[in-house]
Amino acid sequence: MPAQLEGARVLVVTSNAGVEHDELLVPRDRLRERGASVRHAAMKGEAVRTYRHDLDPDETVQPDVTLDAVAADEVDALVVPGGTVNADTLRTDDRARELVRALSSAGKPIAAICHGPWLLVDAGVLPGKTLTSYPSLRTDIGNAGGTWVDRSVVRCPQNGWTLITSRRPDDLPDFVDALTDELTG
Repeated sequence: MPAQLEGARVLVVTSNAGVEHDELLVPRDRLRERGASVRHAAMKGEAVRTYRHDLDPDETVQPDVTLDAVAADEVDALVVPGGTVNADTLRTDDRARELVRALSSAGKPIAAICHGPWLLVDAGVLPGKTLTSYPSLRTDIGNAGGTWVDRSVVRCPQNGWTLITSRRPDDLPDFVDALTDELTG
């Protein structure tokens, strides 16, 4: 599938700690292999500590830019990886919430996996949306006006923008394929 996403500009956003390893690296790398220009923006310009299953430290990853250096008009799609600490930190960040609001208002796709939808809860963009996540977010999603379902990937085009969500690292192939399909239209 080389060059399938030529010209697509994808941004992956994370905090600097507690990021689920595969949920950051698999979408980043697969989308790059498919021709997308993928940038990783972190809250700070220092290395991002990844984990497996929230508890086992894995490699550190250097982000390409900081959230401060990103503008919504430079992005065609947003990816929000999980990791409990990552998502809980991002959801309290004004820049991350504003980026989500700006992209959804502009009709651009947002893809979030595992605990990543917590950012969308706090950005206030879930009313009317159907999505999935790690099961423990079900109540938060419902309280935020979304409808939670248990599927490997959910694509929801309601409210003028597409939301793509998945539950866990095992769902990454479906997650990346759904985002690829969305970007190739």
